[in-house]
Amino acid sequence: MKKFFQEFKKFITRGNVLDMSVGVIVGGAFTAIVNGLTNNILKPLVNWLLALILGNNGLESAVTILSPAYDAEGALDLAKSIYIDWGAFVSAIINFLLIALVLFTIVRAINFANSEMARAKKLGGALTKEEIKTLRKQGKSRKEIKAIQQQRLADVAEQARIAAEEAAKNAPKTEQQLLAEIVELLKDQQK
Repeated sequence: MKKFFQEFKKFITRGNVLDMSVGVIVGGAFTAIVNGLTNNILKPLVNWLLALILGNNGLESAVTILSPAYDAEGALDLAKSIYIDWGAFVSAIINFLLIALVLFTIVRAINFANSEMARAKKLGGALTKEEIKTLRKQGKSRKEIKAIQQQRLADVAEQARIAAEEAAKNAPKTEQQLLAEIVELLKDQQK
């Protein structure tokens, strides 16, 4: 039993599980924000546009009654009726598109940051954690540290460019280059 709880503790404290739980909580809060945006801002705008175009109440009246039920006064009772609520469906589509758009931008930003970090590591210009700690102890702000990082990356990129040029100069010549040189030598000899 003790081994079971040790394994459970190891599982629950792994980074993936903690990241996932934070993602679920933030996702729930984000869904509430998107629902608020859709229901309180976008849906009224769509209703207003549809009311202008169609002349009715927009998405609120976009229902198809399948089995009507009437109250004692003869008015349609939606609580007891069976109907298709097209407005709720359109709202769900808008919610989906908004969430997908935001998630796309978040994933795109994370992928860009990861690729930049990989490029910096590949070039060898990234500041190490120790260097960042040292700079912070020296009183450097995040903006100053970022500027130092960017300058170092620029220096490394310039060094890589110079090294590539040198390698190109010292690279063995291709057949076409050799043939072009032979043709030039032959032309010089004929003159």
